[in-house]
Amino acid sequence: ELLKDYRQGDKVLQLRLEEGKDLEYCLDPKTKELPPLRNPDILVGENDLTALSYLHEPAVLHNLKVRFIDSKLIYTYCGIVLVAINPYEQLPIYGEDIINAYSGQNMGDMDPHIFAVAEEAYKQMARDERNQSIIVSGESGAGKTVSAKYAMRYFATVSGSASEANVEEKVLASNPIMESIGNAKTTRNDNSSRFGKYIEIGFDKRYRIIGANMRTYLLEKSRVVFQAEEERNYHIFYQLCASAALSEFKTLRLGNADYFHYTKQGGSPVIDGIDDAEEMVNTRQACTLLGISDSYQMGIFRILAGILHLGNVGFTSRDADSCTIPPKHEPLTIFCDLMGVEYEEMSHWLCHRKLATASETYIKPISKLQAINARDALAKHIYAKLFSWIVDHVNKALHSTVKQHSFIGVLDIYGFETFEINSFEQFCINYANEKLQQQFNMHVFKLEQEEYMKEEIPWTLIDFYDNQPCINLIEAKLGILDLLDEECKMPKGSDDTWAQKLYNTHLNKCTLFEKPRMSNKAFIIQHFADKVEYQCEGFLEKNKDTVYEEQIKVLKSSKFKMLSELFKDEEKALSPTSATPSGRTLLSRTAVKPAKARPGQASKEHKKTVGHQFRNSLHLLMETLNATTPHYVRCIKPNDFKFPFTFDEKRAVQQLRACGVLETIRISAAGFPSRWTYQEFFSRYRVLMKQKDVLSNRKQTCKNVLEKLILDKDKYQFGKTKIFFRAGQVAYLEKIRADKLRAACIRIQKTIRGWLMRKKYLRMRKAAITIQRHVRGYQARCYAMFLRRTRAATIIEKFQRMYVVRKRYRLMRAAAIALQSHLRGYIARNRYQKMLQEHKAIIIQKYTRGWLARVHYHRSLKAIIYLQCCYRRMSAKRELKKLKIEARSVERYKKLNIGMENKIMQLQRKIDEQVMSQVKMVRKDSQDVSCSHFTFMFLVTETIEKKFIEETKQLELDLNDERLRYQNLLNEFSRLEERYDDLKDEVNLMVVSGLNNRKITCCLWTEEPSEKKALLDMSLFLKLQKRVTELEQEKQSLQDELDRKEELALRTKRQELESENKKLKNELNELQKALMEKNPPEVTAPGAPAYRVLLDHLTSVSEELEVRKEEVLILRSQLLNIPAQRLKLYISGEIWDVNAKCVTQILLGFCRLLESQLQSQKKSHDNELEALRGEIQSLKEENNRQQQLLAQNLQLPPEARIEASLQHEITRLTNENLDLMEQLEKQDKTVRKLKKQLKVFAKKIGELEVGQMENISPGQIIDEPIRPVNIPRKEKDFQGMLEYKKDDEPKLVKNLILDLKPRGVAVNLIPGLPAYILFMCVRHADYLNDDQKVRSLLTSTINGIKKVLKKRGDDFETVSFWLSNTCRFLHCLKQYSGEEGFMKHNTPRQNEHCLTNFDLAEYRQVLSDLAIQIYQQLVRVFENILQPMIVSGMLEHETIQGVSGVKPTGLRKRTSSIADEGTYTLDSIVRQLNAFHSVMCQHGMDPELIKQVVKQMFYIIGAVTLNNLLLRKDMCSWSKGMQIRYNVSQLEEWLRDKNLMNSGAKETLEPLIQAAQLLQVKKKTDEDAEAICSMCNALTTAQIVKVLNLYTPVNEFEERVSVSFIRTIQMRLRDRKDSPQLLMDAKHIFPVTFPFNPSSLALETIQIPASLGLAFISRV
Repeated sequence: ELLKDYRQGDKVLQLRLEEGKDLEYCLDPKTKELPPLRNPDILVGENDLTALSYLHEPAVLHNLKVRFIDSKLIYTYCGIVLVAINPYEQLPIYGEDIINAYSGQNMGDMDPHIFAVAEEAYKQMARDERNQSIIVSGESGAGKTVSAKYAMRYFATVSGSASEANVEEKVLASNPIMESIGNAKTTRNDNSSRFGKYIEIGFDKRYRIIGANMRTYLLEKSRVVFQAEEERNYHIFYQLCASAALSEFKTLRLGNADYFHYTKQGGSPVIDGIDDAEEMVNTRQACTLLGISDSYQMGIFRILAGILHLGNVGFTSRDADSCTIPPKHEPLTIFCDLMGVEYEEMSHWLCHRKLATASETYIKPISKLQAINARDALAKHIYAKLFSWIVDHVNKALHSTVKQHSFIGVLDIYGFETFEINSFEQFCINYANEKLQQQFNMHVFKLEQEEYMKEEIPWTLIDFYDNQPCINLIEAKLGILDLLDEECKMPKGSDDTWAQKLYNTHLNKCTLFEKPRMSNKAFIIQHFADKVEYQCEGFLEKNKDTVYEEQIKVLKSSKFKMLSELFKDEEKALSPTSATPSGRTLLSRTAVKPAKARPGQASKEHKKTVGHQFRNSLHLLMETLNATTPHYVRCIKPNDFKFPFTFDEKRAVQQLRACGVLETIRISAAGFPSRWTYQEFFSRYRVLMKQKDVLSNRKQTCKNVLEKLILDKDKYQFGKTKIFFRAGQVAYLEKIRADKLRAACIRIQKTIRGWLMRKKYLRMRKAAITIQRHVRGYQARCYAMFLRRTRAATIIEKFQRMYVVRKRYRLMRAAAIALQSHLRGYIARNRYQKMLQEHKAIIIQKYTRGWLARVHYHRSLKAIIYLQCCYRRMSAKRELKKLKIEARSVERYKKLNIGMENKIMQLQRKIDEQVMSQVKMVRKDSQDVSCSHFTFMFLVTETIEKKFIEETKQLELDLNDERLRYQNLLNEFSRLEERYDDLKDEVNLMVVSGLNNRKITCCLWTEEPSEKKALLDMSLFLKLQKRVTELEQEKQSLQDELDRKEELALRTKRQELESENKKLKNELNELQKALMEKNPPEVTAPGAPAYRVLLDHLTSVSEELEVRKEEVLILRSQLLNIPAQRLKLYISGEIWDVNAKCVTQILLGFCRLLESQLQSQKKSHDNELEALRGEIQSLKEENNRQQQLLAQNLQLPPEARIEASLQHEITRLTNENLDLMEQLEKQDKTVRKLKKQLKVFAKKIGELEVGQMENISPGQIIDEPIRPVNIPRKEKDFQGMLEYKKDDEPKLVKNLILDLKPRGVAVNLIPGLPAYILFMCVRHADYLNDDQKVRSLLTSTINGIKKVLKKRGDDFETVSFWLSNTCRFLHCLKQYSGEEGFMKHNTPRQNEHCLTNFDLAEYRQVLSDLAIQIYQQLVRVFENILQPMIVSGMLEHETIQGVSGVKPTGLRKRTSSIADEGTYTLDSIVRQLNAFHSVMCQHGMDPELIKQVVKQMFYIIGAVTLNNLLLRKDMCSWSKGMQIRYNVSQLEEWLRDKNLMNSGAKETLEPLIQAAQLLQVKKKTDEDAEAICSMCNALTTAQIVKVLNLYTPVNEFEERVSVSFIRTIQMRLRDRKDSPQLLMDAKHIFPVTFPFNPSSLALETIQIPASLGLAFISRV
């Protein structure tokens, strides 16, 4: 930021850095160039470097650093190049979920990724039908191999294989093999590829992987025999040593890696975190997968072990020119044993060589140094041959017999290299990079040209670096390679002579070639990336690739078959690949130095040098790349120390220059690097336009505005769809926009602040007024209080004075009153004493006079009573004599009894008549109901019998009680009689003995006339009379109780019988019609068995009743016929002799009781008679009315009379016809079936028809014309089964399943009708007990559904239709299975339809599995439909217009491989959801299943949206969070409208909701961090950190999330145990359940539409 404006001539700029430090920047006095301008904040951290407004090295470097360090993003676009920075740690961004997220997406829509480049190549191959190439380059350790590996993994995952051979697995399996034999640890990389490779992945016409082919370049053979410090040999050697303890490796005689010379030179045999033994297992598994057998694998390991032992072979010098190998040298012995060669031959040719001259051939010993070099050359040559053999077999395993339609090539090749000492290897590598850079520059220039031509804008030739002169310097005639090959052919050629030829040919003639000042054995070439100095030493030897032919012949003669195969003459090369001898060599050709040149093709082949072969293979590679569409991945090494996420700016700039990224930037900056569509420009810079400038034509609007904003028309160009800007113009527009917004903000702030201040002033003024009001009120209240207190004091004084005066007055008054009271009391007391004395004197006089009068009265009364007693005794004696005479007369007793017996007989006759009348009524009722069903009458009679038995038992109990009382009375009578006799004898004895002085307490009634006996007789008579009265009352009460109980029992019984009769009549009348329809008349006709049984039962009950009544009468008569005899009574503790007169009195009491009962019965009888007379009267009136109607009918004219008679006759004939039809229909039914049906009908009648039948009178039933009931009877007889022939089963499956279209015929069907039809067919097969038919039908049904889903499995309606029908079929099998758990909600009719013969539980499980498969297919179908809509509708479309700002897009956006096919909106998603829901409801899918489907839909929407949000930096902004929350609220509203809020769908959107909230919340302080941690409980830690890293302000008023805040979040969430996975699994499917949902639809009511074509099915 400038602290002071720059003026022309200033030498220093006052700057302030981002860290807040002030800096004085001194300008160059010569150039006076200003420092490069910084891009706006909105562009910092941009996905595409070409989107930067200012394109220069500092801006590019800063953008990469911000993304790499702050946001932890390792991928960045630079136009068509993907820049990949090695993070040096494992990142969770390569999982299956990430692959699925990038699959099908446009390259510019997602964040940069290697998967995006792979997807771009895959789509362009499919769209353009053109082969593609992905060129991965970079320094060693930059991550080339990993990037290439992930690209191949993406192709293998997305495309799959065309066969069952799992070709994609084989392609991936080639990586472990090639890494083990071609990769090694270097100081820069633990897994550095020491060769280049180009893998062609072949695809068929459906773009599925069918095979692959691999080409290799420049294997570094020198690493086999030499490793620098801290480096290792190839991994395979260390893997062998780590696995030496295995039993199969015992024969290899291996040991520790430190034992072998070829593996211990680097001093670093172990890589941290790598287990070589485990890697060996992976290598062997990959070999097995690629078809390399165990025997061949052991052969490979045998050769490798031989190379290790060969490296340990030592030489002993004999002199300066010769050497020897010790005899039986162990390493050489092991080598020869493993290789199958002779020890003597190999030891001889390791120390000698054969020389051929024109005349002879001779053998020459070699020195120790030459022998060591020859040994190492042989080891390198064997390893190179083995490498070629393995590559050959890998290609054979990946080769496909299917014709290849297209391919995608992945080139993993070394980047530009420059070291302190550069030799032949670096020369070849940099030569290859020159060729690739030329191709890259031409491709970038071509794309720029195509873009300009497509948009039809004028363009001028862009000057870009052309490295063709450098390439000509290397490969043209008399170039460096040509001179090198020529020098190799010279007999005495050397590196020095070759260097002189180079100086002579190119020095001072080519500007790109230079000679070092201090050396005559080196040269400098100006490459596109940098100047490189090459040392000439070793060039010739490495170019020749010399190996002694005699050693090769020894190996060819080996008994080891595989070894001999390695050294066969390769007339047909696999590919023109190359490698270097002591550095890197071509693999397909190796120059073996012969003893004598042989004519022919073979000698010519041997003359090809490594440089020549490499040049040819490079030309072929370039031809391949030029024939394909290239995609570039540039791998950058951020530091040399392998520190994770550490960025070294200097090293990064060097590599950016070397890989051509900065050249791409320069080419873009030379033209129009910033490109905006007209709509994007309008949305972004609408704030710079006035309302009058906005036109309906967006293009014209943008033109008008730009002409005003940017005066220099050369700074921009208008294309057909885009506006092109020069570098810096977007920054200028952003500045103008920011200034406009800042001014608007200031104005808004001014207005808001003024409003706030006014509001504050008004609030203060209001507060002051309020305070004043309260103060004044307080003062007024204080004054009022003073006035009230003054007045209160006056009042208090007044009342105080009044109180004193009143108190004094009251004291004086009280004293006066006290004196008066005392005086008056004294006078009154004196008067009272005088009156009291007078009153007492009067009382004494009164009592005295009363006593005297009473004495006189008692004397008179006593005399009178004595006279009365004497007279009454005399009269009693006379009466006693008369009674004694009458008591002895029997005739008198009989007279008394005659009247009583007559009354009893009359009462008995009355009771008999009532009983007979009741029996007659019962018989009459029984005759009325004789036509009812036997079972029902049995129940009725059983009820009557029970009631009679209960009443009889009650009567028997009463009778027993009465008998008990009677017997007790007889016992008492006998006892008293005996006591009477005893006392009589005792009295006689006492009289004889003369005991007259004894006081007799018990006297007899005698006729002695003495006065004393008369008194005794009178008292005895009174006591006896009293006792008799008590006995009569007791007897009367007992009799009354007995009669009352009998009468109550009879009345209750009669009432119950009458009410029951009425009820039975009603029930029988109601049942009569139904029973007559179903029962034959023979069952209920007179004389039938049921009728006879009923009558017999009634007769027996009547007889039993009569017997009981006779017993009652007999008992009563016994009570009346008690003989007249004496009774002994116990009265008041004394025993008296009672004669027959007392008994007579008792009997009289009985008679009175019986008379009262008879009167009561007579009264009830009169009441009944009156009721009967009333009934007779009503019947007479009814009869008169009928006669009047008949008379009226007779008075009608003949026509009406005939019509009436005909109507009557028709009614009669109809009834008779109905009876005959019912008899004909029911004559073949058995009694057992009748009983079973009657139980069901009785229950139905009781539930449904009783109320209706009660409202219908018998006359109405008779008068109604009744039609035949054939159709309803047939409907009731339908059993809910469908019958078909066995041969029609394929036709049934075809018409009902295979040919049924949900959109056609099935639209108008009952939901689930196919399922019901299939189940009804299964029911019929079960009814027939045909297991073969059941099994065949169910199997055909399941196979048919699978076939339909396979044929039309991508149609949502079809899958939904068969999912609902499969579930309904499954529910039917459960509902009618007969299991109690499934029958709870069934109707009785449905329970009758249950399966009876087969248990289909296993088929229910099969159908359940099928339903699960259909559900999963349904999920895939609607996922494929929703997938294209989700990102566009939920993220990209602005539902709330004007909220989201638009950021500038880079070059990558224009190269999207698929054009927009129409933008989807949120309304599109809602409409699609409505369509899904309506289809499922129309098909009758279970509500619970619909909820599960909706939940899965919402999970997919939420997961895909969140995953894209996590992979798109441009979507992580505050405004986008608001858009997402609004969209989610619309989805929730849809759930509420469909009543699906309890389906769990809303909960699946919780991660997306929290991500949107995270974008909107404040992200600064620790409190904000705590709030975020508590709020985002549905997001994982990785997702929270990712969103915070991706958060990008759209406007400059928003602030970025600081790195420290993100660290704080990570620290707070470190204890949270959640998944480290970044993305949600969008392919996850919730487990589905099918809750049992029984159907209320009756099977017998289902009709089969004719449109189904099922006429061959019949209903049963």
